[in-house]
Amino acid sequence: MKRIIAILSATLLVCLPLLPDTPVRVACVGNSVTFGAGIENQDEKYPAQLQAMLGEKYLVKNFGHSGATLLRKGHRPYNTLPEYKAALDFEPDIVIVHLGLNDTDPRNWPRFRDEFTRDYSHLIDTFRHLNPDTEIKICRMTPIFTGHRRFTSSTRDWFWQIQDAIKTAAEVNNVELIDLHTPLHRRPDLFPDALHPTGAGAAIIAETVYGAITGQYGKVEIAPIFSSGMVLQRHQPIRLWGTANANTETTVVLDGIERSTQTHGSGKWEVWFPAMEAGGPYSITIKNENKKIELQDILIGDVWLCSGQSNMEFKLRHAATADEDIPTANYPEIRLLNMQPIAYTNDIAWDKEVLQEINNLHYFRQTGWQRCTPGSAADFSAIAYHFGKSIHTETGVPVGLILNAVGGSPAEAWIDRLTLEHHPRLVGMFPDWNNNDYIHAWCRERATKNTELADNSSQRHPYHPAYLYEAGIQGITQFPIAGVIWYQGESNEQNVELHEVIFPTLVESWRKAWNLNLPFYYVQLSSMAMGRETWGYFRDSQRRLLSEVPNMGMAVSSDLGDSTDVHPRKKKQVGERLARLALHHTYGMKEMVPSGPLFREAEFKEGTVYVSFDFGEQLQTSDGKSLRAFELAEYPGLFYPATAEIEDNKIKVSSPEVNNPRFIRYGWSSYSDGNLINGEGLPASTFTTEQRSNKQK
Repeated sequence: MKRIIAILSATLLVCLPLLPDTPVRVACVGNSVTFGAGIENQDEKYPAQLQAMLGEKYLVKNFGHSGATLLRKGHRPYNTLPEYKAALDFEPDIVIVHLGLNDTDPRNWPRFRDEFTRDYSHLIDTFRHLNPDTEIKICRMTPIFTGHRRFTSSTRDWFWQIQDAIKTAAEVNNVELIDLHTPLHRRPDLFPDALHPTGAGAAIIAETVYGAITGQYGKVEIAPIFSSGMVLQRHQPIRLWGTANANTETTVVLDGIERSTQTHGSGKWEVWFPAMEAGGPYSITIKNENKKIELQDILIGDVWLCSGQSNMEFKLRHAATADEDIPTANYPEIRLLNMQPIAYTNDIAWDKEVLQEINNLHYFRQTGWQRCTPGSAADFSAIAYHFGKSIHTETGVPVGLILNAVGGSPAEAWIDRLTLEHHPRLVGMFPDWNNNDYIHAWCRERATKNTELADNSSQRHPYHPAYLYEAGIQGITQFPIAGVIWYQGESNEQNVELHEVIFPTLVESWRKAWNLNLPFYYVQLSSMAMGRETWGYFRDSQRRLLSEVPNMGMAVSSDLGDSTDVHPRKKKQVGERLARLALHHTYGMKEMVPSGPLFREAEFKEGTVYVSFDFGEQLQTSDGKSLRAFELAEYPGLFYPATAEIEDNKIKVSSPEVNNPRFIRYGWSSYSDGNLINGEGLPASTFTTEQRSNKQK
């Protein structure tokens, strides 16, 4: 009998199919972004893409409802909707919650904000009540962009208050916080209505959630800014970072010092080393699981970021002194990182592959650090090269130069999006960009030409506000630097008053990003005759900004201009003048005169004006001739040519056409022929004593 039962049992086991493993159930709880509003293809909605990524071992369901609020007293509370009940009935093992966007509605957040964290806790508790082992992850909200109809009236500010409340909810309930905002805030091209992502945007959400669920981020990598041959900033803690699979150990060795860290759940790792003195070369080894990265020939010294538009980008091979500079450009302790664009903003239409790469923020090639040799220097910035050469030869310290400059770029393209979005004046630079008179007409015309083959109505361009920050600057802001040199302004000269807002905002943006009071040394616009009627005003505005923004310096270049070319070839002097500023102010070489004469004050006395200057020792003329380019006025704007002479190291100015002068200016013409210099041969800056009303600030 027992034998018969055993045979029957074996027969039944053979006949019955083997039950597959029960898949892990994943519930995607949320609003219209989770639901996939605006995405026609069901397979492109984020939960569907997440299912495809996770595979058959998981079962992913979409429980999103358009318009849902987290607030239980909101206009459409999620906990009253059928999707909520369906999600509970699903009995998920993992819950991904993305709610909060609709709580920015004025019907919700202003009235019930104090209940948000409690309501989020209640939602989490209802899933935990079903199964205490349920894994719950809540999300920072995806972005709302400036095109949203309520953006400036309320949503912009309430959005960030809710982001803070979501972070608090994660802490209070001890749940993982998934950051959906950071990877998408730089991608307005994926949000055609400023709120809902396209299928490509949903893919980024799915990839981010996939990483949070599986911890799979690939083998260890180090951030692209790091490579063999680089310079690391001296006297500041050294931070190295990168990515690897979550919860794995990454070990980094620098100069015999070893640091180990556990990779975060987000797939990010970082290690810190103590500050070091100038020196090298050193090596760095990074190990994690089955991969090892080795970096060689690393120096410790000073790193300078060299940025702006085409005059900073201008190559050494095209400079006036190229023939004598390039053959001698052998400096083993000067290292160059040349962040070259994949496409120049010439007067051509870019193909669709380039346009997509630009949308993907892949505008700059990853070139790696190079030693300064005749070959590498020839294709590097002429101004940056001469700046770095002067710093290195005067101090003996290794110098790293990061070139990130784009021809024609306006300053607003270099400012981070969050700063622009929250600036009362500059937020207006985003809407209807192609027809926005905040933007230089030339920039709009060139961008229109470059993007004329684009299919995406939200196609991006390097001249768009925030683009160059997002594509170039953002990735290096955790890399300590000594300071910045900057040459830009030609693409903002059409609105001097607006630039007086933009430029200080840019400086503040970068200093905040680096968390350093970075010295910022910039070039005053040069001279050009044709169609540059605003340049006198612009140059004086740049001079005035010296007294408004601390820790800055300005190199005058008006004596080096070309009457017909916006790209004067005399770059050596500009680089050396920038270096003078740094050597005097940053390196403490007070014997180094940092600048030409800068206007200090004017004394009006019996029809004559006496002008004194800072850095005005041994005033003289550059050509041995009489002083030129001084003008006087009794009434604002009504200037007449004046006679000027040097007297007791001041400038004495008078004009037979102005009996009672009240205003004086110098070097005002767009193509200035001013010839006032100091004993170091450095030129005086354009200036005026005429005050302008500027209510835009």
